[in-house]
Amino acid sequence: MVEGPKDLMPVSDAFELTPARKRLILLATILGSMIAFVDTSVVNVALPAIQDDLGGGLLGQQWVANAYLLTEGALLLVGGSLGDVYGQRRVFIAGLIAFAVFSAMCALAPSVELLVAGRALQGAAAAALVPMALALITTTFGPEERGKAIGMWTAWSGVGVAIGPLIGGQLVDLGSWRLIFAINLPLVAVTLALAVAVIPVVGKRSDRRLDLVGAALCSVSVGAMIFGLLQQPTEGWGALTVMLPLALGAALFAWFLLHEWRSPRPMLPLGLFRRRNFAVGNLETFAMYAGIGLLFFYLVIYLQQVAGFSALKAGVAMMPVTLLMLFFAGYFGGLADRLGPRAFMTAGPLIGAVGLALLLRLDSDVDFWIDLLPPLLLFSLGLAMTVAPLTATVLGDVDELDAGIASGANNAIARLAGMIGIAVVGVLIAASFAGDLDDQLAEAELSPAGAEVVREAMSNPLLPPSVVGLPPPEGAAIAAAAEQASVDSFRLGMGITAALVAAAGLMGIAIRNPLRPVPSSDCPGGQLAGQPKDAARRPEECEPRELGTPGSKPAALSA
Repeated sequence: MVEGPKDLMPVSDAFELTPARKRLILLATILGSMIAFVDTSVVNVALPAIQDDLGGGLLGQQWVANAYLLTEGALLLVGGSLGDVYGQRRVFIAGLIAFAVFSAMCALAPSVELLVAGRALQGAAAAALVPMALALITTTFGPEERGKAIGMWTAWSGVGVAIGPLIGGQLVDLGSWRLIFAINLPLVAVTLALAVAVIPVVGKRSDRRLDLVGAALCSVSVGAMIFGLLQQPTEGWGALTVMLPLALGAALFAWFLLHEWRSPRPMLPLGLFRRRNFAVGNLETFAMYAGIGLLFFYLVIYLQQVAGFSALKAGVAMMPVTLLMLFFAGYFGGLADRLGPRAFMTAGPLIGAVGLALLLRLDSDVDFWIDLLPPLLLFSLGLAMTVAPLTATVLGDVDELDAGIASGANNAIARLAGMIGIAVVGVLIAASFAGDLDDQLAEAELSPAGAEVVREAMSNPLLPPSVVGLPPPEGAAIAAAAEQASVDSFRLGMGITAALVAAAGLMGIAIRNPLRPVPSSDCPGGQLAGQPKDAARRPEECEPRELGTPGSKPAALSA
C-alpha cells in the first residue's frame, strides 16, 4: 500500500543517499507517474481519429477510453501492495517495461478490439506505476523532506493531466493517432535508464500477501457490468450479451463485498464506510468525478465530430479546466483549512453544475470564446473549490494508519466513477440519438439506400453519417437530422452531468468537521493528480493514540 511497512528500513536510513541522488530518484518517479497520468487524458482528443481509422463507433470510443480506467481503477490497490511483496524497485521497473510494451501494442493495433486490449493492459501497468512512485518517495525521503518531494510529484502529475489533451491534439493533427502511444517508448526508455541507475534495492516484506481473490472479483465484476452497459445500445436489453454480463457482474460484485467484509487483509476495508465523512465524501467523489469524466469524454468528441474542431483545438479547449484547478486549488484548500470544508464541498460542485448547465446552449456551431470558455471557467472554479477539501475530508475521517488505504480507495473510486458514468450515460445518449433521428425522419420518403444509412447512423451516435452516393436532397435531410439528433443527445448528456455534479454539492451539506485535521493545502490536486501528503506517512511516523481518544478507531466508528 502507499504507506511504508513497519519492518522495512527506509532507503534514506539504509543507504547513504546524496541530495543529488535523491533528486534523481524523485525525477524518475515524476517521469514514471507523468507517463501514466498523461495516458488517462491524451486519448480523448484522438478518439475521432481512431474511429475514422479503425471504426467501432461510439461503443469503440468508449472502450478505448474506459479499458484503461477499468484496469487501473480495479487494480490500483493491488498495485500499491506489490512493492511490499516483491520490492518497490522491481515493481516500478517492471511497470515501466510493461507500459512500454503495451504502448507499442496500442500504436500498432490493426483493429479497435486489439487497441482496447492494449489499453486495458496499459491501465494494469499504470496501476503498478503510480502507487510505486509514491512508495519510493516515502522510503527515500525522511519526514522533514517528504512533504516538499510529494508536493513536487503531485504538481508535475497534475501538469501531465493538463498537457495530455494538448499533446494528443498536436500529435493527431501533425501525424497520426498512433503517435500518442508511440511517444511513450522514448519517454519510458529514459525513465527506465534513470530508475535502474539511481533507485537502490531495498528488502521486501515476506509476510504480505496479495488479496488476489478480492482483486479478481472487483475487476471482473465491474468489467462485466460495464461491458453489458456498453453493449446495450446496439444489442438491446433482451440480448444475452447484455443481460448475462450485467447479472454475472452484479453477482460477482456482491461476492466481492462479502469477501472484503470477511477477509483479514481486505483490498478495501468496508468498515471505513461506517464513518460519516468517509462514506459521504466518497459518494461525493463518485458523483463529482463521474461528472468530470463525462465532460472530458463527450465534450471532446462533440467538438470534433459535430462542431468541426481539429484535435489540437479540442485539446486546447479543455486546458482551462485543469489549469485553473491547478492554479487555484491550493488557495481554496487554504481557505477550507481556516473556514471548514463543508461550505466549499457544497458551493464548489453547485457552481460547477451551473457551468455545465450553460453547455446546454451549445449547438453545432460553437464559438470557443463566447459559447465554450465561460461555462468551462465556471466549472473549473467550482472544481478548484472542491477537490482539495474533498480529499482532505475523506482522509480526516480515518486514523493516520489508515490514511494510505483510505486515499487508495478514494483514488480508485474517482477512477471508476468516470468510467461508469461514461458507460451509463452512453446508453441514454445512444437511445436519445436513435429516437430523435427516427422522429425527425418519420415522414421522410427514404430510398432503400437512405434507410440503410439511417439504420447505420442509429448505431453510431454523435458521428456524422456517410451520405455519399445518396441523392443530394435525401443526403442533406439525413445529415441535418443526424446533426440535430447529435446536438440533442449531447445536451441530454451534459444535463445529466450537471445533475450529477449538483448532487455532489448537495451531499456536501452532510459533511461535518473532520475528526482528525488534514490540511487541504496538502491535497492540492485532489484525486486528479497524485496523492496527498498525509497518505504517505509510514506507520512509525503516525502519532500514537490511546483507545477511546478522538482519533482512535472506536471513537471514529461510533461518531
